Amino acid sequence: MPQNNIIKSNLSSLGYDFIKKEHIPKGKNEYYLRNMQNKSGIEYRHLTAYEIEVLVRNRNTSDDWNNIYVSNAFNPELVQNCKLYGLVRIGKLESYCLEYSDLKVPVGLYNSTIISCDFGDNVCIDNVNYLSHYILGNEVIIVNVSELSTTNYAKFGNGIIKQGEPEDIRIWLEICNENGGRSVLPFNGMSPADAYLWSKYRDDKKLLDKFKEITEARFNNKKGYYGKVGHRTVIKNTAIIKDTWIGNDAYIKGANKLKNLTINSGDEGKTQIGEGCELVNGIIDYGCRIFYGVKAVRFIMASHSQLKYGARLINSYLGNNATISCCEVLNSLIFPAHEQHHNNSFLCAALVMGQSNIAAGATIGSNHNSRAADGEIIAGRGFWPGLCVSLKHNSRFASFTILAKSDYLYELDIKIPFSLVSNEVGKNELYILPAYWFMYNMYALARNSWKYIDRDKRTDKALDIEYNALAPDTINEIFTALQILEEATGKAWFVKNNETKQIKKEDCINKGQELLNSKDKIVAELEVVVAGFENSKRKVVIQKVIKSYHLFKELITYYGTITLIDYIQKQKTFSWRTIKASLPKQPKRNQWINLGGQLMPVEVVENLKEKIKKGSLHSWDAIHNFYKIQADNYEKQKLHHALASLFELKNLSKTSLNLTKLKSLFDEAIATQQWMTMGIYTSREKDYTNAFRKMVYDTTEEMNNVLGDLEKNTFIVQQEKELKKFISLVNQLKKKLK
Repeated sequence: MPQNNIIKSNLSSLGYDFIKKEHIPKGKNEYYLRNMQNKSGIEYRHLTAYEIEVLVRNRNTSDDWNNIYVSNAFNPELVQNCKLYGLVRIGKLESYCLEYSDLKVPVGLYNSTIISCDFGDNVCIDNVNYLSHYILGNEVIIVNVSELSTTNYAKFGNGIIKQGEPEDIRIWLEICNENGGRSVLPFNGMSPADAYLWSKYRDDKKLLDKFKEITEARFNNKKGYYGKVGHRTVIKNTAIIKDTWIGNDAYIKGANKLKNLTINSGDEGKTQIGEGCELVNGIIDYGCRIFYGVKAVRFIMASHSQLKYGARLINSYLGNNATISCCEVLNSLIFPAHEQHHNNSFLCAALVMGQSNIAAGATIGSNHNSRAADGEIIAGRGFWPGLCVSLKHNSRFASFTILAKSDYLYELDIKIPFSLVSNEVGKNELYILPAYWFMYNMYALARNSWKYIDRDKRTDKALDIEYNALAPDTINEIFTALQILEEATGKAWFVKNNETKQIKKEDCINKGQELLNSKDKIVAELEVVVAGFENSKRKVVIQKVIKSYHLFKELITYYGTITLIDYIQKQKTFSWRTIKASLPKQPKRNQWINLGGQLMPVEVVENLKEKIKKGSLHSWDAIHNFYKIQADNYEKQKLHHALASLFELKNLSKTSLNLTKLKSLFDEAIATQQWMTMGIYTSREKDYTNAFRKMVYDTTEEMNNVLGDLEKNTFIVQQEKELKKFISLVNQLKKKLK
């Protein structure tokens, strides 16, 4: 019994009936969508008898020369050894060469089979074995391609179905969970915030239905759309390109297979795809780079992200300005500014909220803990698992958690931000060191915030991605951490004094506040442990409690004060009474959500959801405009939050904040920025003074030539200049404010 169903038809059908008659609207023909798509403005005409004679002499064939249309600037001598089927329209062909990089080729159509295509002006098509149902722009170069074709049901990577197609063929993106329970429909233009909203609120059926509805409304379900290759795009030495929409100025070389894709490229960023890549069912945004054996299936790449060196990206969303190379990422939603460079790292079933770095040997999500592959990991921004870290589902991490090298055998819920988590195998204990980044790794923390801003290549930055380590989300986590430290310290004191009977949570918090605020030496003698951080019976021990507690308080003060300073700077007066009157009356420290890298108050997100469900936001463009409006509101909302945080910590109010207290806060901010700047220097200095670091260099000069002179470190010098500028600014404000 034959397994392949080979269908025979008349040769005359080749190039025709792209759309079945039952799918053609009344009064239209099979080219109605093609004519709508072709916006070249070229006026086509029939061939002259002389032009047909030249084409035939140049070994070209056509099933019907009457279906070949050309522009007035058409040169038949530049079409050679081509087979033309169906309606083919050719723009201007002039005797020029087109040159790009090391490729230089003559304008014209050569040695190719062309079926029902439209060509812009001065294209070069050479040795394309099968070119079918495409619209090509001006000065396109396509050489040595086995197949470039479009089917009548092409969706170009979008999660839609065409008329008459069954629901079960729809493409879903199974992010955050391997069981598909958080699946979203991919679409061109989908942002990380869209993916987060759709994947997160699975208990709101009306919202989920609306997301599907507005996604389907974004596209026409008619069959018969042609593929596109934009102006000046270059494609060479590639095997198969099928059902793929390609923007302007893209560069594709040596790819194995590109199928069911949208490849955005143009003024917002040039997209490049290189050797050995196989990409199927995806959306690629502007300015992306994909090179060297990459495999990606069911995926979205946001603008200016990269896949390199054999990376595998499957059922995942990769945020803006992110890079994945060498490794494997499955079923994940990754916010902007993610780095993952090593061949033996693995990320699966995870929500990673950006500014993250996955080290070599890390297996994030490989250890399932249930009867099925349905676990999840949620990592706040700044997530940094160290070498050979292995985690178990389900686990959750506060912002800027760093995990020391280890195999973590139990589920983790790390509630304290900026912590170093260490697995002490010898003692069978888990150690948490709060505020680790500020104590010992200030250089990396500060430089990371700077580099994310510096490397943000988005041309449209209307969506305000927060890269600062101190922001509403992390400050709220710090407040939570303070209460955890207070309760744990107080409880440890009661345990040490055998007074644990009928001790309430409030008693522990009050005692902890007393001990920590007074910096009581007894705290150093306490074993401060916390519950709910690890799904085990072993101890979870908090280290350096007093130091981290007061450091966290100082950071809240600094955050509130510098936000206020920024606000004062922008006022047109130095009258403190006038400025004070303009401040929020009763600022509220509300909860915030990291929505794809953009921070929003919870109530704003709830309002967004309600607007979507009620239909007042009835399209993705309208939702994206909502994000932009909120980006404009962020500065004001952040001021409310910063003041509320400052007032709560310092027991202040708008009424009690007089000029004397304000100037005292200014002095505290200067002191904080001074030790931060010093911390940036000293944390980097360790790399120059550690004996084991220095032992590979015979001389200091050799070390400086390899590492760079510490005293001339560009980032450190810049931070020292920023400190001087900040001190000058604050001192001027202190003098001018009256």
